[in-house]
Amino acid sequence: MSKIITTNPYSKNTLKEYKLFDDKSVNNKLIDADNQFHTWKNVTLSSRAELLEKVAKNLKTNIEKYSELITTEMGKPISESRAEIEKCMSLCQFYKKNATSLLADDIIKTEANQSFISYDPLGVILAIMPWNYPFWQALRFAIPTLTAGNTALLKHASNVSGCALAIQEIFEQSTYPKHCFQTLLIDHEQVEALIGDDKIKAVSLTGSEKAGRKIAAISGKHLKKTVLELGGNNACMILADADLDQHLGTIVKARMQNTGQSCIAAKRFIVVEAIYDQFLERFTKQVRELKSGDPMHDDTEIGVLARQDLAEILEDQIKQSVDKGASVHFGNHRSNAYFEPTILTNVKPGMPVFDEETFGPVAAIIKVKNEDEAYQMTSKSKFGLGAMIFTKSTDQALKRVSQIEDGAFFINELVKSDPRLPFGGTKASGYGRELSREGILEFVNKKTVYIKA
Repeated sequence: MSKIITTNPYSKNTLKEYKLFDDKSVNNKLIDADNQFHTWKNVTLSSRAELLEKVAKNLKTNIEKYSELITTEMGKPISESRAEIEKCMSLCQFYKKNATSLLADDIIKTEANQSFISYDPLGVILAIMPWNYPFWQALRFAIPTLTAGNTALLKHASNVSGCALAIQEIFEQSTYPKHCFQTLLIDHEQVEALIGDDKIKAVSLTGSEKAGRKIAAISGKHLKKTVLELGGNNACMILADADLDQHLGTIVKARMQNTGQSCIAAKRFIVVEAIYDQFLERFTKQVRELKSGDPMHDDTEIGVLARQDLAEILEDQIKQSVDKGASVHFGNHRSNAYFEPTILTNVKPGMPVFDEETFGPVAAIIKVKNEDEAYQMTSKSKFGLGAMIFTKSTDQALKRVSQIEDGAFFINELVKSDPRLPFGGTKASGYGRELSREGILEFVNKKTVYIKA
């Protein structure tokens, strides 16, 4: 592949053609990033943090431009694209306010006259990012990584190349030094060679389990640290005392936001039989009322999947599950990249819609006898990104926190990322954390300093 051609998944119109960077160009950009690091790391932390105000202002000023770019390239409803940009603005404000304290030396009392932990940047960090939240995913890596004093190279998903280049432009317009953040238009073979270069100090990947295993293997060969945020098939437990009047809208959103294309979306709905019939009826009614249409329209709630092949994969997962005994309760119509919101019942372990990540608006409903069985069914997953539960008995749910192996457990709320809280998974959902203090400390050297007079 010598070029990238981006396509609007809704209209199927070609958007733009990009020429891939050749190996010489990639090497030059890597050298530039490494050279810039040795200057950038010496800029005061407070000065680096102040630049985040300019990034936030750029995002606010150009919110319509960037939102339309997201929607055009990957099909997200425009209202959700705006929300994505607004979330990026809040990310900037969080680290502008807190970076200095988050990276302050930790004083440790020992027999020494003075001893402390210093947090020093590592160097050039490579990010490999997905298309489903093209600004948020890239910026939640870049903002803390750059603020800590590293420089960054971004290999974004090819179908959002316009977003990738726009993000580089944002940093440059916000008066970051030219080579602090650079977007690379490269293929997978070039990524492998890049990871092997000594100037790359660590790799952050958000993507599929398959991609994570490959990047981890390559990085491990070269002793490079990795942070992997991979797939998930999050469970959403609905207990007998769940307040559907209050929370049903949240439960529907947990599956259908971003047209179901979210690693942290609720994918397996585990419902106690005492409330099962009522839940299924009311859940189906709300899903049926979701408005599908042109993602550029403000009232559209369900757009298209980012590519037609992704819709075909989802279609096959449903077919295989039905062949194994699942029932289509609602939906299951595909047209090109559009996939109708779909509800499956009689879902059991061993079916693709239970075992795998379904990246689209498909809800798998599992009936269980009681709360104990709900927790048991929740744990029957190779993934561990997040779990959620809806119940009035919050004290009882808190007692079971340790039974949830995932990286997050949300009670009466959908699993979501928040700049103030660490984000990441366990098991096949990866390792490492983004956001909060844990995120900004991922790509620093936690250095022990010991002084004895």
